Amino acid sequence: AVISRNQEGPGEMGRAVLIPKEEQEKMKELFKINQFNLLASDRIALNRSLPDVRLDGCKTKVYPEELPNTSVVIVFHNEAWSTLLRTVHSVIERSPPRLLAEIVLVDDASEREFLKASLENYVKKLEVSIKILRMEQRSGLIRARLRGAAASKGQVITFLDAHCECTLGWLEPLLARIKEDSDDTFEYMAGSDMTYGGFNWKLNFRWYPVPQREMDRRKGDRTLPVRTPTMAGGLFAIDRSYFEEIGTYDAGMDIWGGENLEMSFRIWQCGGSLEIVTCSHVGHVFRKATPYTFPGGTGHVINKNNRRLAEVWMDEFKDFFYIISPGVVKVDYGDVSVRKALRESLRCKPFSWYLENVYPDSQIPRRYYSLGEIRNVETNQCLDNMGRKENEKVGFFNCHGMGGNQVFSYTADKEIRTDDLCLDVSRLNGPVLMLKCHHLRGNQLWEYDAEKLTLRHLNSNQCLAEPSAEDRLVPTVRECGRGRAQQWLLRNMTLAA
Repeated sequence: AVISRNQEGPGEMGRAVLIPKEEQEKMKELFKINQFNLLASDRIALNRSLPDVRLDGCKTKVYPEELPNTSVVIVFHNEAWSTLLRTVHSVIERSPPRLLAEIVLVDDASEREFLKASLENYVKKLEVSIKILRMEQRSGLIRARLRGAAASKGQVITFLDAHCECTLGWLEPLLARIKEDSDDTFEYMAGSDMTYGGFNWKLNFRWYPVPQREMDRRKGDRTLPVRTPTMAGGLFAIDRSYFEEIGTYDAGMDIWGGENLEMSFRIWQCGGSLEIVTCSHVGHVFRKATPYTFPGGTGHVINKNNRRLAEVWMDEFKDFFYIISPGVVKVDYGDVSVRKALRESLRCKPFSWYLENVYPDSQIPRRYYSLGEIRNVETNQCLDNMGRKENEKVGFFNCHGMGGNQVFSYTADKEIRTDDLCLDVSRLNGPVLMLKCHHLRGNQLWEYDAEKLTLRHLNSNQCLAEPSAEDRLVPTVRECGRGRAQQWLLRNMTLAA
């Protein structure tokens, strides 16, 4: 049924809600509660209208009549009333009733009074089966989702965050793909067709442009799903029996963080695949900071989780993560023998296979000569990326031996890279910049001479040298043959890549 309603209210059709000057202070105070604009959210109808953002080709697609049904599992912890219920309303109003088996709300030990009896009374009145499960103590997203999945009954489990809005036609494309491929069932997420999921050396999830090879595989049809190396993890659908067979979530992980990469590596390495279904669109509130605390602190939890996934799935490539984040090695990550046994029993492939076949444009070079600091013989100082961004100059600083910004890899392609940035020189005697690695050699090609200890920039035929008198903080290239000022020791150097 089409709901005819006033589309002139605040936020209708997805429009931005502007807060007048005299209410800015109140807005800032309320912002602190959930780390988003609560004042604006509370002014928007719980069932507001949204534009149809699908590609034209998606609007005309016809899906099979017989699709599996789904349970939608939503975990919340101290969520705002308006965002939680807008998520629920958007699921109900934009999902065909025959496909929506139920909504399972899992309360991860919220303290807010309105999320208790008021919420139960509210959802009772909605025309869909809604269960509310309460965790006895704060257990985190991973364990709460496991509880919700176990209590759900749909053939497919769809996980959503508690601050989402589903748009028209979001569900059918996800369920249709799962029906098509239930033998080696894939896992799907909603999203755009121009970006896909990757990760950096610190194991942070990142969106990157979809590479040409994936565009070619889809033969220019933007409505076809995009194969993605990793998923963001907030919103996805997966066949229930496959979710169980592949090992659900790693219950040894705490709260959240790292579980999305762990599941991405596991699915690909163990014979499944991960796709972004471009015809399914779900909006999501992204926050710059997390509004709640983690037992032991955010950093500790994410380090523990990342350590577990690195130990189980990344083989020798975990060195990249450990050398750039050396503190992680001290973190107690518990027992991973059950997860290693799962990998064994599913006969999963090595991480090198994943880098070669699924994510060849990964930031992690598959073959490299050295990984670690690059130290100047004359000054005893090290190259340092100073936390700078693309197009900025590389730095030079006292060697601290703590990894992080002083970790560079000299790769088998003869690039000197720090994560996704490569040392690049575009003019004679010029400064050394950090630009996105382009794999076209050119200005990013360096030759290391292990006897002379020089790094020669092949395009200019000049050598990397300590900073000049004009700028003490930026290494340059100069005519070769200047002795110790142009000699560099590469940490962990091996000549066999």
